[in-house]
Amino acid sequence: MNDFPIVAIMYDFDRTLCTRDMQDYSFIPSLGMTEGEFWSMTNEFGRQEHMDSVLAYMYSMVHMSKEKNMPLKRQKLVEMGKSVEFFQGVEQWFDRITSYGESRGVQVEHYVISSGMKEIIEGSRISGKFKSIFACEFLYDESGAAVWPKTDVNYTNKTQFVYRINKGVLDVANDVDLNRSMPEDSKRVPFCNMIYIGDGLSDVPCMKMMKAYGGYSIAVYQQRDSKVQELLNKDRVDFIYPADYTDGSGLDGTVKNIITKMAISEQLYNENVRQKLEIITSP
Repeated sequence: MNDFPIVAIMYDFDRTLCTRDMQDYSFIPSLGMTEGEFWSMTNEFGRQEHMDSVLAYMYSMVHMSKEKNMPLKRQKLVEMGKSVEFFQGVEQWFDRITSYGESRGVQVEHYVISSGMKEIIEGSRISGKFKSIFACEFLYDESGAAVWPKTDVNYTNKTQFVYRINKGVLDVANDVDLNRSMPEDSKRVPFCNMIYIGDGLSDVPCMKMMKAYGGYSIAVYQQRDSKVQELLNKDRVDFIYPADYTDGSGLDGTVKNIITKMAISEQLYNENVRQKLEIITSP
């Protein structure tokens, strides 16, 4: 498998793989609040303080937990991942798509790029399916309580993680190698071998990046509406599908077709290189 070309499939998480924002399942109820109350207070706080919306919700998680005398601890967040509910077929999706890639001669890798909480994702039933999880994360004090944002993944800086996958620089603390110039043919995963799957406007920067550099982007939805259709009509995304990950669904068929196309492109490229090498080395 190590010699196979690599295809990277990147996923948003909330409302892309799971049915709601991940905090809605356990964290917000633990505060005795409704989803509407928590997100309304968080968004208003962010507007008042002119904060990045992701940093605002992370601060609110710590602050509100302290107010309830329930320090926010890493293990608690990981445990909350067990309650996350997924769209139909998600739990079987990764092994099936990986096996399909093997049958076509490519190595499929799965990645998360999410503005949600890494700790909650790590506690979910699908966490072991990803090569890397890029998501928001807290720094914890000696008692294990969250004190500061360690990683902030907002809607715009999501694109840096696409570059990390492209170059194979997965350590978020390693900016030196990330920013180092690298020949295209030495990058671990070419952009043309990438697929990004998300649910809406927050994923547009990554989706547009795919279209600009030869990859593919797919928007999934629970209910088709004008916003989803607009993404397609304005060429911000290549395809739109219901969030149905079962075998034989529209999403399943298109992802398999894209993988097949990528595999064929690799074969044609390798044949071109082989013929050129043959000319150079022939007497």
